[in-house]
Amino acid sequence: MIGQLRGTILEKQPPQLLLDVNGVAYEIDAPMNTFYRLPDIGQQVVLFTHLVIREDAHHLYGFFAREERSLFRALIKVNGVGPKLGLTILSSVEPSEFVRSIVNNDSANLVRLPGIGKKTAERLIIEMKDALSNWQTGLSAGPELNQAVQKSSATNRNIQDAISALIALGYKPTEASRAVSKIEDSNLSSEEIIRRALREMVI
Repeated sequence: MIGQLRGTILEKQPPQLLLDVNGVAYEIDAPMNTFYRLPDIGQQVVLFTHLVIREDAHHLYGFFAREERSLFRALIKVNGVGPKLGLTILSSVEPSEFVRSIVNNDSANLVRLPGIGKKTAERLIIEMKDALSNWQTGLSAGPELNQAVQKSSATNRNIQDAISALIALGYKPTEASRAVSKIEDSNLSSEEIIRRALREMVI
């Protein structure tokens, strides 16, 4: 099991990034809450990782904080929740808010998240409540090499990257395009566009 990687960011194409670790480039899928905290391309970062091995592929998932990875692992243990939906959930809501919804039996808040219907929300509460009852909702800071994300000027590429990321997270192309089109600020990074679009979608 690959539990942690330290390397240089080569590419950022949400929800995937390419990390150079001593000359080996790893393709890593990460939730948007991790992308918001990543440094710029060319900078080093340490990510906590989870490897999913299937017959046809190996998928590596990366997280800025250890607690975020733990929550992802708890999610994919729930019947009917795979890694893709787990990644979508962690991209659409802050971990602390998700945990509060589970602990408080707030299924109404959960069904506003993409890919979660009433039955899935109820299953999440039933199967995760005990495990999350003592959860520390504050994400700890990552290793010292982790840096706050720096904004870059927005371009058409940023908009297209944001739409592609939303589609990869499970939204329909029309939903993704509509949400992005509502964002009026033209000086945003693709990560910030995705953040605002997700916020718009779950309201």
